[in-house]
Amino acid sequence: MLQNPENTVFVRAATPLLVLTEAPVHDALPPLAPVSTGGEPPVCDGWGIVPRLTLCVVDGPGDHGTMIPALAAPVLGEGDLADWCEDAERAGGAVVVSLPTPLPTPLPPLLDLPALTRPATTRGGFVPLLG
Repeated sequence: MLQNPENTVFVRAATPLLVLTEAPVHDALPPLAPVSTGGEPPVCDGWGIVPRLTLCVVDGPGDHGTMIPALAAPVLGEGDLADWCEDAERAGGAVVVSLPTPLPTPLPPLLDLPALTRPATTRGGFVPLLG
């Protein structure tokens, strides 16, 4: 399934974030427990990510997965999508945060992970690199 790049945000960090809204895989991802400041999100067992400049793939168990036309999605933080991909390679993956509703527009310059993970409807976790 294809994720709308308008519903996607790549966030640069030591462990990068991939924020998806209204994602086709939302219900397949595990519920994301609230993450405290400095806390580590749980690993999404059976999921993997392939971060590339043109297409980012989030692959799940069975037929679950999504492809993101990466160049069309915004990147928050210093740098660009190439830097985000390097962050993901260094970290061994990325934290996928899936929200059932859109993010506010315009996007804030920083996203607050603890605030994003508070709603019971938030899903995701750390998704390791595939291959």
